[in-house]
Amino acid sequence: GFADAYHLEKYCDIPNSFDKRIEISAAFMFEVMEAYGGVEKFYKDFFFTTVMPLGLLKEGKNYNYYDDLETQNALAPYIEETLLQQMSFPQAKPHIICVGQGKNLKYLKAFNDKHQCFESIEVVPHPRWVMQYRRKEKQKYINVYLEAFKKILV
Repeated sequence: GFADAYHLEKYCDIPNSFDKRIEISAAFMFEVMEAYGGVEKFYKDFFFTTVMPLGLLKEGKNYNYYDDLETQNALAPYIEETLLQQMSFPQAKPHIICVGQGKNLKYLKAFNDKHQCFESIEVVPHPRWVMQYRRKEKQKYINVYLEAFKKILV
């Protein structure tokens, strides 16, 4: 999540032939990772995933699993199975961070009410929101992420 071809090649040494267009969400996340101590340290300490691990398209445009209830309900068994599998990974932790305060958070809370997987869910603002509406305060939000990291690593 929140990676683009440019940052994957520059910071993760993953060569690729994709368009090296910088996505603002990815730019913010890689700044957060650098502030944390670099991508290697970040990925050593955190397993970064998404509620819906597959990308969806509708009429050629990005589409979220929660954009309509029919899609969300159709994908719910797959999403639940995937999240439960990920919780069985050795590096899975009982404390998670939800990126964004909207529908993903609502979904994760409902999932957790049902399955009791997480002891806590920390919430950080969505990178796109920070970059579009609070760019002048970007460092403040990088610090919000760093504080959330500290909380869940305890």
